[in-house]
Amino acid sequence: MKWRRLGKIFDPTEHELANNCKEFAQSPQALILGDRVRVYFSTRERDPSGKYLSHVAFVDFSRDFGRTLGISHATVIELGGLGCFDEHGIFPMNVVKHGGRLLAYTTGWSRRVSVSADASIGLAISEDGGDTFRKHGTGPVLTSSLHEPFLVGDAFVNVYNGTYHMWYIFGTKWMANGRDTRPERVYKIGHATSDDGVNWRKEGRHLIRDRLGGDECQALPTVIRIGDRYHMVFCYRWVYDFRTNKANAYKLGYAYSDDLNNWTRDDSQLGWTVEEHGWDAEMQCYPHLCEVDRRIYLLYNGNDFGRRGFGLAVMSE
Repeated sequence: MKWRRLGKIFDPTEHELANNCKEFAQSPQALILGDRVRVYFSTRERDPSGKYLSHVAFVDFSRDFGRTLGISHATVIELGGLGCFDEHGIFPMNVVKHGGRLLAYTTGWSRRVSVSADASIGLAISEDGGDTFRKHGTGPVLTSSLHEPFLVGDAFVNVYNGTYHMWYIFGTKWMANGRDTRPERVYKIGHATSDDGVNWRKEGRHLIRDRLGGDECQALPTVIRIGDRYHMVFCYRWVYDFRTNKANAYKLGYAYSDDLNNWTRDDSQLGWTVEEHGWDAEMQCYPHLCEVDRRIYLLYNGNDFGRRGFGLAVMSE
């Protein structure tokens, strides 16, 4: 692959967002509409105790991403109630248009005591063209289970041959090395299928091989079909010291499949280079592939997990 980097295209600190959100535009996810591309992202406010809450917002671009057409100023989806899996935030939200329905697969998270958070995948439906979403019940559609015990999230859904395919992450363990102040998690990419987009069957295996060893963390899988081959871009990092150490921070990874079952990882085929300086020199994370007018784009976050927004690359011939 070859990519032409177009730079950062959205900075949340330059706009008035709902819910008193000031920073972060994490995990940009595209919905292709008639005259525009709507990009949903997760932004943050601080609650009265000073802790973060994650909210969903969106920005509309022209179909070539050259112009900003508008931004959401109202709540897109409500957070969960007391004790719900999404009480403290939704990050990310993947929106799928299929069969006349507009479905959103949310990652709802809630705070824990011994570790920072847990997560599950929820479902919401829009009746107004994607301006707002109503939850399909108060609980998740995919959550922890016997061999995927926590941190189920980062859903990306496509429909192929009438079957819904979901790529997601699941936590395998929490780790504390005795030096850091907080335990850190390890999570891997998994796969599930569904006939209706609501009831899911987990495949029950770690889909993408590790590059950094068993404690590699993999996040935000995104899949696109080009010809007869399926292409996945995701981000990965080392379990510890990834927030400020460039060597351990998120980077972009790549895998391909010809049958949606067997995936070959080869990060070199992504053709991605990292600049020495700039908004994405220290970190590249939370990718999202989309096709608009026969051009393939990659949305992604840069340094500090998208605190100052997201950028764009376009695949060149």
